[in-house]
Amino acid sequence: MSIPENIAALQERIEEAAHHAGRRPEEIALMAVSKTHPPERIREAYAAGLRLFGENRVQEFAGKATALADLAGAEWHMIGHLQTNKAGKAAELFGAMDSGDSVKLAEKLDAAAQSIGKKLSVLIEINVGGEAAKSGVAPDSRELEELLLAAPGFEALEFRGLMTVPPFTDDPEGARPYFRKLRELRDAIAARKLPAVRMHVLSMGMSHDFEVAIAEGSTCVRVGTAIFGERPKP
Repeated sequence: MSIPENIAALQERIEEAAHHAGRRPEEIALMAVSKTHPPERIREAYAAGLRLFGENRVQEFAGKATALADLAGAEWHMIGHLQTNKAGKAAELFGAMDSGDSVKLAEKLDAAAQSIGKKLSVLIEINVGGEAAKSGVAPDSRELEELLLAAPGFEALEFRGLMTVPPFTDDPEGARPYFRKLRELRDAIAARKLPAVRMHVLSMGMSHDFEVAIAEGSTCVRVGTAIFGERPKP
């Protein structure tokens, strides 16, 4: 199937999953995970109506950004782990950082964004499965608490919610407990009414499990393979 056909099929599935969960489809954003895909493929997704794109690496997107600069209304989100030494370039390239995981990184992003007069949206990445190989802060960690309490001090950052990548399982239902845990954490943080911390975004769910994520409250599903097909070999 073509990219436009894939997107149309995905949107139908999102609508069906939303209705099944008693939710409105408009509550759920579809993010095209465009990492490793060339500009011309991204343009196809844009032409089919998508405006939200996620990239994993600063250097890779830097090589594509100029070729995509004319796509009016496109939003570019950094969804991969970001090293602090690349925070300056990331602030230039992206409008949102969906994988915030430390006060140190937030400080670097804030300083970089302020220096260019820019506001950055931020999601805090939560390592719900406690996997050593994955980035993100633990749900009950001191690091998370420090980040939440530090939020009012960042003039150029807007904390908007949480993101997670759960442990992979062949059965999408295997991800449900992790999605539920993230939703419950989001609700608990929101109930505290912390200054400068909004919790209206819950970014969870990918190509193989997004319907389960929607049932558990996701407001943004990140889909790559189901839009673009298998990633090109490096």
